[in-house]
Amino acid sequence: MTLLSRTLLKKGLPHAIKTGPVQEFPVRVMQFGEGNFLRAFIDWMFDELNQKGLFNGMVTMVQPIAQGMADAINAQDGLYTLLLRGVQNGQVVQQQQVITCVKNCLNPYTEWQAVTATACSPDLRFVFSNTTEAGIAYAPEAYVPGQTPTTYPAKLTALLYQRFQKFHGAADKGLIFVPCELIDKNGATLRQYMLQYAADWKLEPAFTDWLKSANTFVNTLVDRIVAGYPRNEIAGILAQLGYEDKLVDCGEIFHFFVIEGPKALAKELPYDQIGLNVCWTDNQTPYRTRKVRFLNGAHTSSITGAFLGGCDLVDEMMDDKVFGQFVETAIKDEIYCTVPLPDDEKTFFANSILERFRNPFAGHQLLSISLNSTSKWKVRVEPSLLDYVKIKGQLPKALAFSMASLICFYQAEKCGDGYVGKCRSNPYPIKDDADRVEFMSQAWKQWRQDQDSRKLAAAVLGQTAWWEMDLNTVSGLTDYVANAIASIKTVGMRAAVKKMLAEK
Repeated sequence: MTLLSRTLLKKGLPHAIKTGPVQEFPVRVMQFGEGNFLRAFIDWMFDELNQKGLFNGMVTMVQPIAQGMADAINAQDGLYTLLLRGVQNGQVVQQQQVITCVKNCLNPYTEWQAVTATACSPDLRFVFSNTTEAGIAYAPEAYVPGQTPTTYPAKLTALLYQRFQKFHGAADKGLIFVPCELIDKNGATLRQYMLQYAADWKLEPAFTDWLKSANTFVNTLVDRIVAGYPRNEIAGILAQLGYEDKLVDCGEIFHFFVIEGPKALAKELPYDQIGLNVCWTDNQTPYRTRKVRFLNGAHTSSITGAFLGGCDLVDEMMDDKVFGQFVETAIKDEIYCTVPLPDDEKTFFANSILERFRNPFAGHQLLSISLNSTSKWKVRVEPSLLDYVKIKGQLPKALAFSMASLICFYQAEKCGDGYVGKCRSNPYPIKDDADRVEFMSQAWKQWRQDQDSRKLAAAVLGQTAWWEMDLNTVSGLTDYVANAIASIKTVGMRAAVKKMLAEK
């Protein structure tokens, strides 16, 4: 089959597939990050805007690290096929399109001069990024003109300084920075680190003033599950497409983008005019709380129990009458009241979560979500449990039960360099900080000697370094978790969950 390229696109694809504009536009976006998420989220959005004639700009990608996808992206002239698949209003929906807004991808470690030229282009307006949570970081390093800095904020500072010099500090040549890394206040943090580098490098005060006044940094929250390259399905997909594409990207239908920044920018990024699910706000915190508690919290509170109850995939869990009901109970009856947003916004998001969890294309393994479950429970579930107690004056039974499920999931034994769980017919890997898993292993060893579920519950709930408080002080929680553990060990996870739900 012929490799996807702009030449092939102009000749015509073998089958009728939606494509973005074939003509090329000026590069208005520099994007640090060439991975699956940005290609299925930000670049898709720019393609949608270009199709409506509302942006008319292209993207130059920059791979953040030395090993990346630049060669593969450039071999296909920046083109790739995006498959969006999921459930909408109870119906399975599939969309496919060739994304055309990407011009090229640069490797800063071998093409720093080209990266600098792009940064100094008069057409450039936006800098988007997703360099992973570890990307927005500060580490002291020297500034050597013409040499690639190490950290992402240092790279940006060096490039912005070149732009400042090129345009002599013109106020209208500042850029808009839109980081999509999953850290709180990502834009403010990026700005802070860039100012620190400017100070470290003793760049002239006029540049620091220009960085502050002429450039805009927004905070964002992004939400779309992106599976990436469909390795297990690719042969059938390519046969259907009729051309070779080594960059096929798969994501869910749902998308949500929160931008905390000047709403005047919405005129430059008119997502709302084409019906994209984008929210401009002066406070993203409630939306971050909603995502962490509804989406991540529902995952973390349910997956350990569902796995021990015989499920392996998220959609399988949702189709199961017992564990599907557990998820709905946790979301609608317990998490819902703890999120400080209007009911219509919460209802929309809660229902969308349930549809997304039922996506038959996601192939989301429960075990993969179980990574570092203790720290995830602290961030994603504990706040909802504590707020529910404050609001209702009683325990949220499903969320409290999830602690018992987590403890049972961590019934661990040492195996080689790691730990495996023994609560299912076949051993399964438990991946968390070694000291935490070892603590759980020893706590279960003690339980096997005395069969005292309350002592086990109290020991785990009392790990203040994990929970930042002694959870035994939450009224009734110790006894509830202990009784749930005893129920799980006596009748099994499925029967214990069914019994708990019947008591609500």
